[in-house]
Amino acid sequence: MKDPDFSRAQWRKSTFSADGACVEVAYAEGAIGVRDTKQDGAGPILVFDEREWAAFLRGVQAGQFEIDELTA
Repeated sequence: MKDPDFSRAQWRKSTFSADGACVEVAYAEGAIGVRDTKQDGAGPILVFDEREWAAFLRGVQAGQFEIDELTA
């Protein structure tokens, strides 16, 4: 996958975000970007294709990424 251009992407963050604990996601050119909101767009962007993102979301919905699961 070539590097997608996120410069005009519509970045979104969760309404559950608070106290600087938030990330933003955006869609551009068939890819999903994830970035740290605190970086104000200047930090790195993690890029996932649609299949990777869908697999991640299924894992989130199944509770596989809860803190107690990650530390086990």
